[in-house]
Amino acid sequence: MPNYAGYYNLIYVTVPIAEIALAGYCLKRLLNPFMQNKHGTLAAGTVYSLTMLLFYFSPLPFDHFMSYWFGVFFAFLVMCLSDRKNYEQKVFLAVTFFALRGFTFSMAEILYDRIYCFAENTDYMAARPAMFFPLYIGMCLLYLLAGFVFTMTGIRCILKHYTKKQTPMSKKEVLVLMIPSLMGIVGYEIIGCYRNFYIGETGQISVFYDVLSLLYYAVAVITIVVMILLYQSIRAGQEDKLQNELLAMQLANVRHHIKKAEFYYQNIRSVRHDMANHMITLERLYARNQTAETNAYREKLFTLLEEATSQINSGNPITDVILQETRSESKKRHIRLDLDFHYPANTNVDAFDLSVILNNALQNALEYAEGDEKYVSVLSYRRDNAYMIEIGNSFHGSLQWDTQSGLPVTSKEKSNGHGYGLSNIRKVAKKYAGDIAVDLKDATFLLSILLMTESQKTDSNY
Repeated sequence: MPNYAGYYNLIYVTVPIAEIALAGYCLKRLLNPFMQNKHGTLAAGTVYSLTMLLFYFSPLPFDHFMSYWFGVFFAFLVMCLSDRKNYEQKVFLAVTFFALRGFTFSMAEILYDRIYCFAENTDYMAARPAMFFPLYIGMCLLYLLAGFVFTMTGIRCILKHYTKKQTPMSKKEVLVLMIPSLMGIVGYEIIGCYRNFYIGETGQISVFYDVLSLLYYAVAVITIVVMILLYQSIRAGQEDKLQNELLAMQLANVRHHIKKAEFYYQNIRSVRHDMANHMITLERLYARNQTAETNAYREKLFTLLEEATSQINSGNPITDVILQETRSESKKRHIRLDLDFHYPANTNVDAFDLSVILNNALQNALEYAEGDEKYVSVLSYRRDNAYMIEIGNSFHGSLQWDTQSGLPVTSKEKSNGHGYGLSNIRKVAKKYAGDIAVDLKDATFLLSILLMTESQKTDSNY
C-alpha cells in the first residue's frame, strides 16, 4: 500500500487556501451591485483573501473567529477608500458577509463530516483501503463546492431582495438590519465551541446536534434574507407614500398655476377695459403740455401692463405661469435662462403632465446649476408625432448612477422630497410611450424627455 501521508498533508494545507480564495470571490460578488468602482470590489475581495492567508500562514496562534473579523475589517477599509459614500451600507455588507460566510461554510463542514463518517465506515471502504485517499479528495472537493454554493445562494437571495442598492442607509436602519447577523454570529460561536468540545471529549460527532446546528445555520441565513426583504418592503411603502404626497403637492401647484393664469387674464381684461380711459388721460396730459405728468403716467401704465401679462407665450396658460415663475426665480439666483419652449397644441398631451415634467426638471436645473456663468436652458420641438423637451443646466461635477434605474443618484436626501424628480418625469414620459435620457458633456447636464403624441385636430411643427 503506497504511503499517502505527504499527499494528505498537501491537501490538508491546500483546502483552506482554496476556501479563502472562494470566500474572497464571494465577497466581490456581494459588493459588485452596491459599489460604482468595480476595481474597488475586486480590491476588497483580494485584501480579504490576502489577510486571511496572512493569518493562516502566521506562526503565531490566532483564533479563527478573530482572523475572520480582521479579514472583513480590512476589506471594509478598502471598500470605504475606493467608494467614499454610504458608509453605513458598507458596515452592513461587511457584517452580513462575515455572518453569511460563517454559516454557509459551517453547513458545508457538517455535511462533510456526516457524509465522510458514513462513507469510511461502509463495508465497501473496509474492503478497499486504497480508496480512502480518493475518498478524502472527493470529500474535500464536496466541502469546497458545498460552501461555495451555499454562500453564493445566500448572496443571490440578498441581491435579489435588496432592490434599492444605491439608496443611502441611516444608522438606525443599519443597526436593525444587523441584528439577525449579530445574533446569528453569537450562536455560531457558541455552537462551534460546543461542537469542538464535544468531539474533543468524546471522540465522536453527535448526529442530533449536527442536525440542529445545520438547521440553525440555515434558519440564520433565511432570517437575514427575510429581514432584508421586510426592510425593502417598508422602504418601498415609505417611498410610495412620499411619492403620493409629492403628487398631491404637484396637484396643488397646478391649481396654483391655474389661479395665477386666471389672475393674469383678469388683469389683461381689466387693462383692456380701462385702456380707452388711459389713452384719453394721456391725450389730455399731452395736450396740456404736462410732460412730467405724462411720463410718470406712462411709466405707471407700462408697469401695469408688465404685471398684467406673463411676458411668455408658450401656447398654454399653465406652462406660461411655470416658465414665468422659473424666470423670476432665475433672476433671484443670478442664473441666465434661455427659453424656447412651445406647448404641443392639438395633441393628446395633458397640461398637468407637462406641468409635472417642467416643475420637476426646472426645479432640479435651478438647484444644481453651477459655475461662474450659471445658466438653464429649455428647448422643445416636434418631429411628426415625437415631441422632445431638452432641459439643461451648467454643471461641473460628476454623476453617480443607480444601477437599477439607470438614473443619476442625487446627493440630496430623498426623505426631504428630493431624488424623485427624474423618476416622476420618467413615469409621465412612459405614459406617452416615451422615455428620458441624461447626458453630461461640455459642462452641461442635459435632460432629454421624449413624448409620443397623437394629433387631435391639426398637426403643426415648431
